[in-house]
Amino acid sequence: MSAAARLTVAGLRIRAVDVPLTRPIETAVGAVRSAPFVLVDLRTREGVTGSAYLFAYTTAALVPLARLVANLEELVRGEAVAPLDLERRLQQRFRLLGTPGLVGMALAGLDMAAWDALARAADLPLAELLGGRVRPVHAYASLRSTGLDALLAEVEEALELGFDHLKLKVGHGPLAQDLAAVDAVRLAAGDGVAVLVDYNQALSVPEAMARARALDERGVGWIEEPVLADDLAGAARVAAAAATPVQLGENWWGPGDVARALAAGACDEGMLDVMKVGGVTGWLRAAALADTAGMPLSSHTFPEFSAHLLAVTPTARLLEHLDKAAPILERPITIERGRVLPPPGPGAGLNWDEVAVHRFLVE
Repeated sequence: MSAAARLTVAGLRIRAVDVPLTRPIETAVGAVRSAPFVLVDLRTREGVTGSAYLFAYTTAALVPLARLVANLEELVRGEAVAPLDLERRLQQRFRLLGTPGLVGMALAGLDMAAWDALARAADLPLAELLGGRVRPVHAYASLRSTGLDALLAEVEEALELGFDHLKLKVGHGPLAQDLAAVDAVRLAAGDGVAVLVDYNQALSVPEAMARARALDERGVGWIEEPVLADDLAGAARVAAAAATPVQLGENWWGPGDVARALAAGACDEGMLDVMKVGGVTGWLRAAALADTAGMPLSSHTFPEFSAHLLAVTPTARLLEHLDKAAPILERPITIERGRVLPPPGPGAGLNWDEVAVHRFLVE
C-alpha cells in the first residue's frame, strides 16, 4: 500500500491475556508473577491492521482496562487513522475525567496501534516512518531476582548475551543489604560492566538521601525512583545530595510530567514508558523536551516499540531489556552483544502467536 494512502478505522479487536513469567519480577513493593496484557488490534477499512499491547501490571486491572479500550471503538470508528487528530479528539472527550491511569493507558494503546498501522501501510519499520532508521539499540539487562543465588544466575545469563549494563532491584531491606547485592553483582560481572539500582519508590526522602550517599561510594550508574514518583521536590533533594545520577520517568503520565520534572530539577536522567507517556505521539513530544534540556533518555519495558522510538530520540541512552511479551509473539526481539534488534518487517514488528494467545486468553 502507498505510503500516502489514507486509512480509516473500521474497528478494534481487544483481547486480555495473562502470560506466566518464567521468573517473577521482585520489587521492593511487591512481586509481579505474570504479565497481564491487553492486546490491541486496530483494523482499517483498507485491510491494514495496526497492533500494540498494554501492560496492566496486576490482574485486578486487566479486564477493566480491556473493556475501557474496547469502549473507545465507538469514538473512533470511521475516523481517519491520523494519530495527532485522534489524540486531540480523545483528550478533549476525556478532559473532565482526566487521562492519567487506565484512561491514559487505553488512549496510548490506540495511539501505538494507529502508528503501527500507518507504518505497515507504508511498508516501513516504525523508526523509518518517524524519520530514523532501524539499528541495534544499546540495552541493559533488567534483573528480576532479589535472592542472591537467583540474582547471580541472572547475571551470568546476561553476560552471556553481551550486556554491559545490569540493573538490580534494591530496597527490600536495610542499606547493608543493598550494598551487599551491588558488591556481589559487580564481583560476578567484572570490570567494564555498569551496575544500576532501582528502588521502585520504596524510600522516604531522608532515607533515600542517606542511601544515595552510600551508593556514591560504590560507583553505581544510576539510582532509579528512590522516592514516590509524584514527589518531585523530594526527588530533587535526593538528586542534589547524590553524586550518582538520579533516574526518573517510568511513571511520567505524558509530556506534561516530563516538563514538571525538568522544572523541578528532580532527576539527572529520564526513562520513558511508551504506554504511560502517551504512546508514540507522547514519546515524541517528551523526547523533544528532553533534547532541549540535554537530558539522557532510556526506555521502560515495551522493547519492541522502544527499539524504534529510541532510534529517533536525540538523547537516547539505553533500552530496558525486560522481555515479558515474547511468549505471545511470532517473532520476539533478538539480542546481539547487548544490543536489541526489533523484529524485521513493517511497523513495530508485533505479530501475535495466535496459539499462545488462545492459551493465555482471559475471558
